[in-house]
Amino acid sequence: MSAAAWGGSDFVGGLGSRRAPSLLVVASGHFVTLIVLLAICLEAHLALPGNHDLLFAAVGGFEGAVALALFYRALAMGAMGLTAALTGLLTALVPVVFSLFRDGFPSRLTAAGLAMGLPAIWLITHSPTASGSQPRAATPAAALLLAALAGLGFGTQLILFKLAAGGNVLWIMTSARAAGVAAMFLVILIVPPLRPWRGFWLFGILAGSLDTLGNLLYIQTTRLGRLDVAALVCSLYPAGTILLAALVLREWPTLRQFAGMALALGAVALLSI
Repeated sequence: MSAAAWGGSDFVGGLGSRRAPSLLVVASGHFVTLIVLLAICLEAHLALPGNHDLLFAAVGGFEGAVALALFYRALAMGAMGLTAALTGLLTALVPVVFSLFRDGFPSRLTAAGLAMGLPAIWLITHSPTASGSQPRAATPAAALLLAALAGLGFGTQLILFKLAAGGNVLWIMTSARAAGVAAMFLVILIVPPLRPWRGFWLFGILAGSLDTLGNLLYIQTTRLGRLDVAALVCSLYPAGTILLAALVLREWPTLRQFAGMALALGAVALLSI
C-alpha cells in the first residue's frame, strides 16, 4: 500500500510538473499536508513522541527534501533513464545494507527475495533516453553524481524514518514535514524555479497527500518487520507510476520494465513467505 501511494504521488506530481515548476508542486504539497497533520495532532491532543524520535524524523524530512531537489536537477541534466535507475537502486540498497549490519543476515527465502528485488527496481526505473541528441561529455558524469547523492539521501531517509518509528506516527510525520518544508523553501530561495508560478496547487496537494500516506504506511511497515524488506518492497513504487501512466496517458511500459515488474512480483512473493 505504501508503494502504491508513492507511485500515485509521483504520477500526479509528474502531471503537475508538466504545467508548473516541479519544486513548486512538491513544496505546495509539503506545506498543505504539514498544516493538515499539525491540525489533526493538536485537535486530537496526541501525545508528543520523545525528542529522539522527533529529531530523527526531522533530519529525515530535511535531507529527503534536499535529495529530492538534487534528483530533479539530475533528471534535468539528461540521461533520465539511467539517472532514475541509479537513484532507485541506491534508495533500496542503502537500507538493505544497513539492516544487514543492524538486524543480521535474513533467512534464505528473504535473502533470495532481496536479491531479486534490487535488479527489479533497476529494470523498472531504467528506460532508454527518449531524445536522440547526445549531451555534453561532462553532463552524464555530473547527472549520475547527483543521482547517486539523491539515492543515498532517499535511502538514508528510509533508515531515519525507521529509527523514528517508536513514536506517534502522525507526530513523526508532522516533524518530518516541517523540516521538509523548511528545506524546500530554502532550495527555492537559493534556486528560484522558472515561471509560470501558477497551476501547481491542486497537483501539489494531491501528490503531497499521497506521499504523506505512503510515508505513514512505510513507517508502520517498519514496525512490523525487518527494515530491508520494508524498504525494498516500498521502493518498488515506480511500477505504480508506470502502470498509471499506461492506464491514464497510454504511455505503455517497455519490455525491460515489464520484465522488472515480473521480477518484482517474484521478489514480493519470496519476501512474504
